[in-house]
Amino acid sequence: MPRHDPGRACAPLSRAYGRRANDLSGHAVGCAVLESLVQLVILFSVIIDPLSSFAVFTTSTAAMTPAEKKKTALYAVLAAAAMSYAILFIGAPLLTLFSVSISDFKIAGGIILAIFGVQMTLGQSMSGGGIKEGSSVPAVAAIIATPLLTGPAAITAIIAAVHDQGMLVTGLAITIVLGITAVMFSLPTKIVNKIGKTPIQFVSVIMGMITLAWGIRFIKDGLGF
Repeated sequence: MPRHDPGRACAPLSRAYGRRANDLSGHAVGCAVLESLVQLVILFSVIIDPLSSFAVFTTSTAAMTPAEKKKTALYAVLAAAAMSYAILFIGAPLLTLFSVSISDFKIAGGIILAIFGVQMTLGQSMSGGGIKEGSSVPAVAAIIATPLLTGPAAITAIIAAVHDQGMLVTGLAITIVLGITAVMFSLPTKIVNKIGKTPIQFVSVIMGMITLAWGIRFIKDGLGF
C-alpha cells in the first residue's frame, strides 16, 4: 500500500494559492501605477494648462496662414517636449550636482507652484504678453513652449514627480498631456470663438486653485508633514 505524503498532496494547493497571491500582487501593483499615472496627468494638465495655452496660441497666430499655424503648433509642442524630457533625465543629477536635497527642492518648488496658482486664480497668469503682432513662427513657438507650456512650475513638478513616482510613469504622463495640447492646437479657430473667453477663464481659476493646493502639498512634503 503506497504511503501517503501530505506535502505532496498539499503541493498543488500551495502552488494554486501562490499563483493567486502573485496575481493579486501584480494586480495591486498595476492599480498603483495606474493611479499614479492618473494623478500625474491631472497635475501636469493643471500646470501646463493646455486650454489657456490654446487661447494664447489662437490669439497669437490669428494673422498666420493655416500652414504657418500648423508649423507654429508643431514647433511649440516639440520644443516643450524636448525641455520636459531633458528635465526628466537630468533634473535629479542637477540637484545632486548642486548639493540640493529633494526636500529643499520641494519646498522651493512648492512656493513657486503656490505663487503660480495664486496668479492663475486671480487671472494674472502668463498670457503670452511677450508675443507681438506679426512675430515670426519660431518666435511665437518659443514663447508658447516656454514659459507657457514648460515653465518653472512644470520643471518643479517633473523633478518632484520623478523622485516620487519614477521616470517611466512621469514621462508617460508628460507625453499624454503634451499630446492633448498638440490636438487642441490643431483645432480650427472658429471652435475657439464658439467657446469664448469666459469658460477658459473659469477653468483657469479652478486649475489655479488646484495648483495652489499642489504647491502647499509640496511644501508640506518637503517639511516632513
